[in-house]
Amino acid sequence: MWKSIASNALTLLVLALFVAGGVIAWGQSKYRAEGPLEDAIFFAVPSGTTWRAVSRELEEKNAIADDLIFRVGVEYSGLATQLKAGSYEIPAKATMEEVSAILTSGIPSTYQFVASYVIRNSGAEMRFRERTPGTGAEQILAEFKAGEPIPAAYTEAVNDGTPIVYRVAIAEGLSSWQIIEGLKAADFLDGEVEEVPVEGSLAPDTYEVARGTDRAGLVNRMTQAQGRILAAAWEARDPDVPLESPEEALILASIIEKETGVPDERGQVASVFVNRLRQGMKLQTDPTVIYGITLGESNGLGRGITQSELRRETPYNTYVIPALPPTPIANPGKASIEAALNPEETPYIFFVADGTGGHAFSETIAEHNENVAKWREIEAQRNAN
Repeated sequence: MWKSIASNALTLLVLALFVAGGVIAWGQSKYRAEGPLEDAIFFAVPSGTTWRAVSRELEEKNAIADDLIFRVGVEYSGLATQLKAGSYEIPAKATMEEVSAILTSGIPSTYQFVASYVIRNSGAEMRFRERTPGTGAEQILAEFKAGEPIPAAYTEAVNDGTPIVYRVAIAEGLSSWQIIEGLKAADFLDGEVEEVPVEGSLAPDTYEVARGTDRAGLVNRMTQAQGRILAAAWEARDPDVPLESPEEALILASIIEKETGVPDERGQVASVFVNRLRQGMKLQTDPTVIYGITLGESNGLGRGITQSELRRETPYNTYVIPALPPTPIANPGKASIEAALNPEETPYIFFVADGTGGHAFSETIAEHNENVAKWREIEAQRNAN
């Protein structure tokens, strides 16, 4: 009798294990099967949410076939503690396995609505656009400059509570005053900046923020970023560069930034100024003269520099002072900082615009005068036209 009971129990156990194995295999096949989503979607995972809440919403949006199987699959795959907050793009027909991998990847968020706020020398402007999931195509919904009437498409999206990611892009070579003025005009930022930061201390870059971000907090992020960039560049500097401190490197980098907008020229422009410093020559650069007049509190002179201004003695007039000015004249980007500390090796000590947006470099004053004459011909022709 006991043998019969034991035999039956063993049979039932084998059967139970067989059924359990079948259920697991069935669940795995469902977890890895093509999903029901017809078209790609954007899906937001709020900070602090749970897999249960996420799986229910995914099922409601028809992104997964079964809430329970999805959560069991997540647990079975060892992903239960790896859910990452963010905004994700889920492709059409994604399997539950693929969806769980996306939501735990930690990749940069992908948003449907993006508001890019760009601060340039000409002022600040907003571009509000929508991305189409699955294609990457973008549609511009609204564009406007700071101070202009705000288009209805943007206002309505804000008032409706539409999830929007904001990106603040700071152009290289702006003064701290220009950056702060641009931030003041941003409708999506809150708080005040008590004083304009030290010139050169803000890192030009693109910063992702949420609506309501504190202006002072954003400025602090920029300051910390510039500090890290400068420290790393100083550590990796050419030991023969005639600069005594990171502060001097930042000053030179700001001059390089203002002198050329051509990325490939930064190393050559840096070499000209380094060669002049080594020879005890005046830097003779117009952007420093302009800064001595405006102190960065404008978008430029709006005219040419006069001869009297070139002769006027200010701490920033490098046609008069024998070395670097006392402070940076703008906020340089990483590339200009690195160029200042690792310039190209050239014999050049002169350069002038060449009419293409770049510069003509020369070693002797005779070559430089020829290049200047060519540039004046180009200017005269442009003025005539």
